Amino acid sequence: MQQTWRNLLFAHWPLAPARLRPLIPEVLELDLRDGQAWVAVTPFRITGLRMRGLPPLPGSSNFLELNVRSYVRYQNRPGVFFFSLDAASLLAVMGARASYHLPYYYARMRQNAVVTGFDYSSRRRGKTKAELVVHYTPVAEVQPPRPGSLEQWLVERYCLYAPYKRRLYRADIHHVPWPLQEAKAEFEVNTMAEAAGIELPQVNPVCHFARELDVLVWAPQRLL
Repeated sequence: MQQTWRNLLFAHWPLAPARLRPLIPEVLELDLRDGQAWVAVTPFRITGLRMRGLPPLPGSSNFLELNVRSYVRYQNRPGVFFFSLDAASLLAVMGARASYHLPYYYARMRQNAVVTGFDYSSRRRGKTKAELVVHYTPVAEVQPPRPGSLEQWLVERYCLYAPYKRRLYRADIHHVPWPLQEAKAEFEVNTMAEAAGIELPQVNPVCHFARELDVLVWAPQRLL
């Protein structure tokens, strides 16, 4: 698939590995940085979603998305593990659950550009309650992650892992290095990680912003 991610916030919190280990299938190894695991809450907008070489599908190519993710390895290859993915498009939710085996949820979502940045809100529909209300803004110029830096370790990951019914799938992802900007975020409500059984520490997250990134996502491959 081809898609473009726009006006994205990475908000990362460090956690003790023992707090995440029970929530991630044993087949996946926790990927740690200086002995710590990391969890991210990531709101953004997807545009231009389509199968490569085909036009975008009306009603499912432009929508808001919100991810809760951490970092894992399988056979020493680093990647992303998603605890949840909320989206404002029911078609996208149904399609991604069926084709990529990812834990997508349908949500009521809104993003507004304001003078001081972006106001973003999301409330998951259905029985599982998860909500986000946040204001975020970039506070520095674009600076691609330095080799070996924490920022590079957090964001430069080129596959996702999806456990499903005792199977494991991997989907490869391709894009240029992230055009990151340091950012600040003010969370009015944030129960996204809590809905996945994760208690975030009471510290300020490490925040970065990306204005736009074109992405290619390959079809999932079964590993187990």
